[in-house]
Amino acid sequence: MVEGSMTQGAGQEPVVRTATLRDFRVPPYARTPVPPQSPTAAPHPSPPHAPVPPGPVPPVPQGSVPPAVPQGSVPPVPAAPPHPGNAVLGDEPPEGYTPTERDLPVISRGEAVQVQAVADPRHAPGEERGPLFVVGDVHGYLAELLAALGEQGLVDAEGNWAAGNARLWFLGDFTDRGPDGIGVIDLVMRLSAEAAAAGGYCKALMGNHELLLIGAKRFADTPVNSGAGTATFQAAWLLNGGQKNDMDRLQDVHLQWMSRLDAVVEEDGHLLMHSDTTAYLDYGSTVEDVNDTVHGILTRNDADECWDLFRKLTKRFAFRDEGGGEAVRQLLATYGGQRVVHGHSPIPYLLGEVGSEDGEDSAGPVVNGPHVYAEGLAIAMDGGVTMAGKLLVVQLPLHD
Repeated sequence: MVEGSMTQGAGQEPVVRTATLRDFRVPPYARTPVPPQSPTAAPHPSPPHAPVPPGPVPPVPQGSVPPAVPQGSVPPVPAAPPHPGNAVLGDEPPEGYTPTERDLPVISRGEAVQVQAVADPRHAPGEERGPLFVVGDVHGYLAELLAALGEQGLVDAEGNWAAGNARLWFLGDFTDRGPDGIGVIDLVMRLSAEAAAAGGYCKALMGNHELLLIGAKRFADTPVNSGAGTATFQAAWLLNGGQKNDMDRLQDVHLQWMSRLDAVVEEDGHLLMHSDTTAYLDYGSTVEDVNDTVHGILTRNDADECWDLFRKLTKRFAFRDEGGGEAVRQLLATYGGQRVVHGHSPIPYLLGEVGSEDGEDSAGPVVNGPHVYAEGLAIAMDGGVTMAGKLLVVQLPLHD
């Protein structure tokens, strides 16, 4: 590997802010260019990066036309047998795993969340498709994201969409650990409208940290069945790098956007998903089944059901060790595609170069690009920006 590093949030230029959408379904700037951000927006300085204490990891493109969310119950899907490659982190809560800050708003347990559905922004048959790009985990590092998008020519110097009919997929985990998760979500939502107006699209997948933030907001310190005693979304969110300034600025439009994100998608032979786990097989035998099931769980708004989804999509390392290639082939045979592309597990952590996702025992991992592994069938995209690694934005197919 060639030596290199990436600075974290501290000491960067002022964070770029974007206007928050008030009406998710009617983006006015899908028809007109987006003006530069108003100088009246209050900047949030990037705080020095403090490592998050090791804890369980169990536990928005506002698409101009995001996918539909089913309003009824989704029939249960028989669970697939566990794969030996699935390492489950954090099933045991650490000592002192207790709820805190009891004043967050809570939606009543069992109250259905109503999300209006709008159409999906797919290209018409025969329409020319632009190049395909994917983005790894961002975790609140807005300045690094803008720089990485700019290097690929996807945005201009003002952070506006500049890639015409290009297709851009974010693999999830927009918030937590870094300084400006809500700024990241606002940017992705805005770019979605701008890309659609230019004939391309910018879309995103559901990450486990989206589920964590939704749960912390909806359920706060409501006890859930963790499988290892009592836990709460609120406590898990804090232990996994939850930032108070993100919670303070979180609005209904952000929650609705996150709640309708898909969990898995196949694009140009690439099976895109957030987590390196076979747990997706528990939720359906087709891409559509998985996404409908996940949307149904979030719509029903049951704390225990949401927690179980969060816990399963926090599993990792299914493709790393012996049997990893077989695990990938099982997913590809079920959902289609020739390669899995995922985020979730930082490459330095995946390679065993640091002992934890927070990288506390590392002087600074070296990441030069995606990691291709599992017999060449899997591409890891989380460059470890939270541990001074690199925020990855790459064009697919990847020629290794």
